[in-house]
Amino acid sequence: MLFQAFYPRLEELATPMSEEKVRLSKLMSEKKLCSRREADAFIEKGWVLVDGHPVTTLGIKVYPRQQIALAPQAHAVLDQQATIILNKPVGYVSGQAEKGYLPAVALITPDRQLKSDRARRPFKPQCLKGLAPAGRLDIDSYGLLVLTQDGRVAKALIGSRSLMEKEYQVRVEGTITEEKLKHLRFGLTLDGRPLKKAVVMARSQGQVTFILKEGKKRQIRRMCEAMDLKVVQLKRVRIGRIKLGQLPLGQWRYLAPNEHF
Repeated sequence: MLFQAFYPRLEELATPMSEEKVRLSKLMSEKKLCSRREADAFIEKGWVLVDGHPVTTLGIKVYPRQQIALAPQAHAVLDQQATIILNKPVGYVSGQAEKGYLPAVALITPDRQLKSDRARRPFKPQCLKGLAPAGRLDIDSYGLLVLTQDGRVAKALIGSRSLMEKEYQVRVEGTITEEKLKHLRFGLTLDGRPLKKAVVMARSQGQVTFILKEGKKRQIRRMCEAMDLKVVQLKRVRIGRIKLGQLPLGQWRYLAPNEHF
C-alpha cells in the first residue's frame, strides 16, 4: 500500500489510444535492454522503471511509447555478464558434448586465456555459469565461436530476425567456375527453402571466401556439394564487426568493452 500511495499507477500515466499495449519483458527485449528472462528477473526485483516509476508486476503490459529504463543494479548485473571469443579447433562441438567429443566450453580455462587480452578481465569460474554458444560451428570446422551469458548478444547473433554477417575462408576440391560461383551466391535451396543471397569470392584456385547472413546446419558444405565441390577446410574469421584476428587456435579472450557486434 505504501508503494501505491507514493507512486501513481501505470494506468494513470500517459496512454496513447492509438497504440496497443505490449508485454514489458518483450518490449525490453526488442529494445535490446536485456533478454526476456532477464527482464522478468529485474521486474521482480523492482529494477525496471517505466516513465520513471518502478514496476514489480510480472506480465504487465505497457505502451511502446513509454520510457523504459534499468536501475543501476540491473546495469551492474549486465556488466558482469561474459561474452567470450574463442578460436575453436576441429574436434570440438559447439554445444553439448556428444559422441565422446568435448564441448567448446571445455576450452574456457585460465591457462587458455589470451595473455594480451585487452579486456583486462581475469578468468573467474562464474563466467562459465550459463555460458552458451551463440551459433554453431560444426565439429569439422574451426575458427571464431562466440560463447555468451548475455541474452542481448545471443539475440543479435542468432535471433530469428538476425542478419549478422559471418565470414568464412574455405578450401575446396573440385573445379571452381564463374557459373558455380553464381549459383553459390544466389539460387540454391536447402531443406526445401531458398537461401539468402551470399557473397562468394574465389581468392585462388581451391580457396573461396563466403559471407553469409544465415547459418543453416553445415550450410557451406552442403552448398558446395550441390556444385560438385568438396570442402576440405573451413575456418570462420568474422562475425559482424568482430574478427578472429591473430587469436591462436584453442585460445580465448573476452569481448572488450569497446567492441560490439
